[in-house]
Amino acid sequence: MDNFYKGKKILITGNTGFKGSWITQMLLLMGADVTGIALEPVTDPNLYELLNQRQNINEYIADIRDYDRLLRIFKAEKPEIVFHLAAQPIVLESYRNPRNTYDVNVMGTVNVCECIRNTECVSSFVNVTTDKVYLNNEWEFPYRETDWLDGYEPYSNSKSCSELVTASYIRSFFGERQIAVSTCRAGNVIGGGDFSEFRIIPDCFRDTVAGRKIAVRNPDSVRPYQHILEAISFYIMVAERQMQDKAFAGSYNVGPEYLDCLKTRDVCKLFCQIWGDHASWEATNSERQAHEANLLRLDTSKAKSRLGWRPAWDARRAVEETVQWYKAFAAGEDMKKFTEFQIKNYVK
Repeated sequence: MDNFYKGKKILITGNTGFKGSWITQMLLLMGADVTGIALEPVTDPNLYELLNQRQNINEYIADIRDYDRLLRIFKAEKPEIVFHLAAQPIVLESYRNPRNTYDVNVMGTVNVCECIRNTECVSSFVNVTTDKVYLNNEWEFPYRETDWLDGYEPYSNSKSCSELVTASYIRSFFGERQIAVSTCRAGNVIGGGDFSEFRIIPDCFRDTVAGRKIAVRNPDSVRPYQHILEAISFYIMVAERQMQDKAFAGSYNVGPEYLDCLKTRDVCKLFCQIWGDHASWEATNSERQAHEANLLRLDTSKAKSRLGWRPAWDARRAVEETVQWYKAFAAGEDMKKFTEFQIKNYVK
């Protein structure tokens, strides 16, 4: 693996979450000195505890809305690179509790940016947002980084606001300090260790191991599905490249190739084929009538041309690796070893 991160002081917000746990494990394998700021994991089981990460990082159980506590941690740990992943990430939860969603996703970003502004240690900052930040016109064209930001529902809209907050801090403060900043807009990320509600692969796993047909709410929705390792390896690469040369800082889409943007029904079919054991799915009506986009694709030309990046695993490989993780978990295997095996296999 790349030696760049060996000994580097890294701070990750939201490290106890699904993405946060994966990026933490990859950075630990790279020899980084990792500090995590997050709430306790919200699901049981959860990847953070399965990987036993408490023993290997500088852990702070803290709320990013608590600015004074956050600033004390920044001053104590003096991170060189910051990955901001802490968020309220569930669309349906944002309908249930929009105020909390905005508080976490917008003011949380303000607080992280303020901590970077009021310390002298950070050289590289990556704010992880979502592909849902764009004004979605339900068209066939993939969205580019220059397209209008205006997410529809509270989750998507709050992440659009997070992007705008970051852009304002770049113009107002970070530019003159030569702090390199990027925002990364990832498509639908799948992978082992996600136990959240209202996400397609965790729902597939729960229904299948319970002997139920997988209940699918929106089988014809099209999304840019990709494996978690595609996204986090991109975040890590961007943070490194922009720290070496600030010209690489910017906003980036990160997603699969155009043909790997799949309907939800196709993901479920793949899951059932790979899982076997009579796994099956069915479309179902939900009590939820809230709006969700039906068609969403990303243009990743900027990441390819500027950074030389392209996805390593296609959609089938992404689903296959994800299913194998959950099968290993169901069989009681050592999931730290299995997760590190998948990381090393991906890096190769």
